Formats: sequence, structure tokens, C-alpha cells
Amino acid sequence: MAEPEAPERWYLALLGFAEHFRTSSPPKIRLCVHCLQAVFQFKPPQRIEARTHLQLGSVLYHHTKNSELARNHLEKAWYISQQVPQFEDVKFEAASILSELFCQQNLVDSAKPLLRKAIQISQQTPYWHCRLLFQLAQLHTLEKDLVSACDLLGVGAEYARVVGSEYTRALFLLSKGMLLLMERKLGEVHPLLTLCGTIVENWQGNPIQKESLRVFFLVLQVTHYLDAGQVKSVKPCLKQLQQCIQTISTLHDDEILPSNPADLFHWLPKEHMCVLVYLVTVMHSMQAGYLEKAQKYTDKALMQLEKLKMLDCSPILSTFQVILLEHIIMCRLVTGHKATALQEISQVCQLCQQSPRLFTNHAAQLHTLLGLYCISVNCMDNAEAQFTTALRLTTHQELWTYIVTNLASVYIREGNRHQELYSLLERINPDHNFPVSSHCLRAAAFYIRGLLSFFQGRYNEAKRFLRETLKMSNAEDLNRLTACSLVLLGHIFYVLGNHRESNNMVVPAMQLASKIPDMSVQLWSSALLKDLNKALGNTMDAHEAAQMHQNFSQQLLQDHIAACSLPEHNLISWTDGPPPVQIQAQNGPTTSLASLL
Repeated sequence: MAEPEAPERWYLALLGFAEHFRTSSPPKIRLCVHCLQAVFQFKPPQRIEARTHLQLGSVLYHHTKNSELARNHLEKAWYISQQVPQFEDVKFEAASILSELFCQQNLVDSAKPLLRKAIQISQQTPYWHCRLLFQLAQLHTLEKDLVSACDLLGVGAEYARVVGSEYTRALFLLSKGMLLLMERKLGEVHPLLTLCGTIVENWQGNPIQKESLRVFFLVLQVTHYLDAGQVKSVKPCLKQLQQCIQTISTLHDDEILPSNPADLFHWLPKEHMCVLVYLVTVMHSMQAGYLEKAQKYTDKALMQLEKLKMLDCSPILSTFQVILLEHIIMCRLVTGHKATALQEISQVCQLCQQSPRLFTNHAAQLHTLLGLYCISVNCMDNAEAQFTTALRLTTHQELWTYIVTNLASVYIREGNRHQELYSLLERINPDHNFPVSSHCLRAAAFYIRGLLSFFQGRYNEAKRFLRETLKMSNAEDLNRLTACSLVLLGHIFYVLGNHRESNNMVVPAMQLASKIPDMSVQLWSSALLKDLNKALGNTMDAHEAAQMHQNFSQQLLQDHIAACSLPEHNLISWTDGPPPVQIQAQNGPTTSLASLL
């Protein structure tokens, strides 16, 4: 009677040893692999053979660099498991991990047919069918084939509806909505988000799952508004999102498994959602010109990220970190902290060195930030080179428009690039065929036109453009554009000799610039206030404004010298290939300080 039980015992013993070695601290992977390989010595039945190949393939893939051996075991697991009836978990897990391994080896054309075959034969297994659809959709997304990805997510949504999983149907539809937003297919996004809103509100299930669906839904809405530059209109959605994440943080993770296996999905871990909500709050504060608030939330988010990265190597955390740094760098340049901004640009370079995919996705933004830094330290040739590089690297319409707007400002300052300037301005004409739907970027385009007209002495035309900027920026609380437009209008009225009207513009510009705080506008406003008060005979006020101007000049000058003395300042010359690893130190600043004085 003892004979039939023998294989069971040896198998369980070897499995126990393998698991003990795998979970040791540190893991003893070599011994774990030896134990699993020993299983084959006993000529096990097909079920045990296939499962062991899967376990070996998985351990080798996740814990070693021996991808060829991992692939060999996973292919055997996939092949053998297809011959064994009712062996879904092993069969589809083998297909899933094997396609991941193919992608890692840049064999995407091997991964796709494998996943398609697994999807085709998994229709009776809801969990795996949905998971494999998500996986293939993600693969298409990484390849920038968003049309195929959207089609698959649509198939998944319909399948989830048929198997009675409204929760996973919502996940498929929200994922599709995210891709449609990336493709700028706004006509399709609106009805889809409306449908998602209804499904999410009507779904009665695990409170954490319900709230996480609401977070996903609201994040899409908020980013949609911010993409459109609608900083004021987004506020109710953003508030709901912040309340939602507070609710989630008070809920306990119930380990009750859903009764429907198709519901066994999570969009993001709770901790990742918290960082994401901080991130969209920072994006909003940056656009609206609440820079101290942006700083506060960036600090919170980066602290949380550091803690998470100690335990979790998920690539999404590095993406969050880069996007946060990109926003805080722009804040620093506005608030007059160029040296800190430069060090943070260098930090983004280091993060991108660690991940080629991160660099591919953020190279254009990195060169754009360097261009903005170059403007702030008056290195206009370098600024032009950085923006030109960024334009070459981006296919994103909003980013392209933002770069062109800033490059136009460089040409205006240089004063001798008329042909290039007019060619650029034609492509961002706010009155006619503006390339994007962003309210904020269109308002900025009017400002650039006003700036050019001012430099050309066409003051009435400049006033028309700037009043248009003011109207648009006031409608959506775009504080920085409002402050810039007011001070430039004030300058125009001063030149025209209308001192009272000039004062009416410059005083609120100064107040708003102090609230943001925007160091350049404060410097400009204080210089104007000094001259205005002198012209109006207000000696005390003129003296006070002169003192303020002196203080701002000193702060900016010191920061300028500190930034240009950093070895990272040499990044302004980098316009090709991956970010430089070593940045050579140089002998102090080489840029002109004249623009600051």
C-alpha cells in the first residue's frame, strides 16, 4: 500500500526544500534550482513535470540572468501543459512569463503570437483571459500601437460584461480612455468617460476596489483638464480626487477574495495611488502658479517615493519621480533657484541613465528643461540648441507647441532672427488654426505676439494681444501669465507716458508676482515702480522700489554665479545621444550677467 504514495512524498520534500532556499534571506537560488531539477530524476507524471518547468523558468527569470535556460524551461512548461486537461493555471502562467521574457529580449514578434494563442484558448478561464488581454494591450502600448491596444481593451470590456464583472469592465474601459487621451481622440473620450462614471457609481463591491476605480476615473478627468490648460475648471474634480485618496487611506485591505475570478485585479497599489494624487496636484499648482504649494506636495511625494523604492522596484515609481522633478525644476527656475534646478536636472539625467525606456520617453522634456535653464542664465545660443534638439525628439503636440513658444521668446530676445521667428509664429498663430486645444498654451501664444509687438514699438497691437492673454488667463486662473501680461502692459503705458495707467498695471503685477513667487517679474516690476514713482514725484516710494530692485538683483546675481559655477552647468552643451555620465567641472561662470542688472 505504501508504494503509490512514494512519489508524492519525494516531490513534496523537494518542493519544500526549494521553497525554503528561495525564501531564505538572502535567497539561495542555486540550491533552489538544484532541488527543482532533481524532480526530473524521478521521471514524474506530466502535471508535475510541467509545473516544475514553470517553477524553474520563473525562478531563473526573476532571480538570475540566465534567460536562455529560463526560456527553455518556460517553453517546455507551455508545450507540456497544453497536453494536460484542466491545467489552466500552469499553462497560462507559463505563456504570460514567457512573453514577458521575450519582450525583455526584444523578441516582441515572438511574444505577440504566443499571447494571442493563450488568449484564444483561455476563454473559459475568466481571470487568465482578462489578464492576458491586459498584457497584450500593454505590449502594443509600449510599441506605440495604441489603435491595436484600444481594440484589445474594448474586447476585454465586452468579455468582462458577458462574464458579469462590471468592476473589470470598468478597468478595461478606463485603460482604453487613458490611451484615447494619449492619442488626443477627445471625441471618443467624452462618451467613454461618461459611461465609466456611471459604471463606477453603480458598482457595489469591495470599498477599496470601488474607490480605486474612482481614483482612476478622476485622475483621467484631472489630467484631461490640465492637458487642456483649464486650471480653474479642474478644481472640483481635483478636490474630489483628493477626498477619494483620503477615504482609501482610511480603509483596511480586506483579504476577502472576490467571488467572481474576473474581479481579481488591482489598478495600482494604494501607496502608488497616493503618489499619483500628489503628482497631479503638483501639476495643477505648477500650471496655476501656486509654486510654494507645488514645492510642498513635491517634497511629500518624493519622500514617499524614496520609502517605496526601498521595497519596490516597480518602473512606474521612477516615472513618477521624473515627472515630479520635471515640474519642480520649472518652479525653481521661476522662483529664482537656478542652481538647485540644475542639480535636479542632473538627477533626472541619472534616473534616465538607469532606464533606456525612461530616457526615450523623457528626452525631449529633459532638453526642454535645459533650454529653460539656458534662458534663465542668458545663454541664448545654448537655449536655441536645446529647444531645437527637443523639437527633433518629440511627437507630442502640446510639448511641441510649448517648445516652439519658448524658442520664439529666444529669437525675440536675440533681435536678429526675423525669418526664423516669423516662420515659428505662423505655426502657433492663436487667431488661426492653433495646433492644440490647450487654453493655457493659446494664451501664452498671444503673450509672445504681444512681446514681439512691444519690442518692435507697435504698442497698440501689443496691447490688443496682451489684453487677449489677460482675458484668457483670468478665465482659468493662470497667475504667471496674468503677472507677465500686467507688467508688460505697465511697461507699454510707461513708455507711452501714461504713468497712472502704468501704475494700475504694475502694482497688481508685483502683488501677484510676490504671491507666486516669480523672481523675474518681481525684478521687472520693481524697476518699473522705481521709475514710475520717480516720474510721479513719490520720492519715498521710488526709494523703496529701488531698494527692492537692488535686493532682487543681488539674489538673482548670486544664484546665477552659483549655477554657472556648478560642474552640471556643462550639460547646456549636451544635444545628442544619452545623457552624459561624467560632468567635468569648469572654472566659474562663462555667461553674461548683463541681462540681470
